[in-house]
Amino acid sequence: MSQTTLLFGATSILGFNLARRFPGIVPFITRANRAPSIRRWPTLHCEDPQWLTSVFAHYRPELLLYCHAVCDVPKCEAQPAWTREINIEHTRRTIAALPPQSRLVYVSSDHVFGGDGIYDEASSPCPISVYGDSRAVAEELVLRRSGSLVIRVGLPIGPSPTGRAGHWDWLRYRTKRNLPITIVQDEYRSAVWASDLSERIMALALSTETGIRHVAATRIVSRIELADHLIRQLGLRAAYQRESRHQRAAPHLGYVGLATRYRGDLFEPLACVLDQSTFPEFTTPFGSTS
Repeated sequence: MSQTTLLFGATSILGFNLARRFPGIVPFITRANRAPSIRRWPTLHCEDPQWLTSVFAHYRPELLLYCHAVCDVPKCEAQPAWTREINIEHTRRTIAALPPQSRLVYVSSDHVFGGDGIYDEASSPCPISVYGDSRAVAEELVLRRSGSLVIRVGLPIGPSPTGRAGHWDWLRYRTKRNLPITIVQDEYRSAVWASDLSERIMALALSTETGIRHVAATRIVSRIELADHLIRQLGLRAAYQRESRHQRAAPHLGYVGLATRYRGDLFEPLACVLDQSTFPEFTTPFGSTS
């Protein structure tokens, strides 16, 4: 990859795995996450328009991969103004500062939907949470910019910078420390390996696609199926409690699957985590020994 590519949001599960898979990318991280594995990466300051202008002037990026967002649904519900500042206003400032010749690829979420169903690119957003709503608004901002691409993804499974975040590391971390685990039994998502998703995101980013595109999975799986599979893959023994999404304090997704209206190699469904015959090469958290 010879062009200059910036990655905003390298502390997310997908952003972290993109940065690992494509070392030529320049990754930027949030100030709140200074895990040892990433602390040398530059820090984002999307609250500062002058900082954004100077960064783009320095790097002159051909491509900006935007994975930056707060995605903790309960925290977003408790702090809606903070959520909108990060998920909407940071995006707005970035768009305003980004040079016209730079391609913007915004990685969004299946949380822009809420009711049970299978959703493709023509489906209207119907978020049920502050987080989902903030994503939908940010998408609208991106789509107003000519030549931009919004990629909606489901649930990426892979390592995190801290070794504790995301379904994969969260299960490992809590199991090894005998901490209580509760799994939502009536959530169903498009769950794929973050390594596979990173490859697809980059392929789409380097294509001429614009507008909205979905990354589908070969099938939709429940959190229970997913947890059981990952625990087996990790070689662990774990007991967990089950809970309905309706018992959660914050709005919680039910059956939300992503589909696509498009055809071709870029739009083939990725293998569901449960259907992979080979195991990704991240058996230990990156930069972690525990």
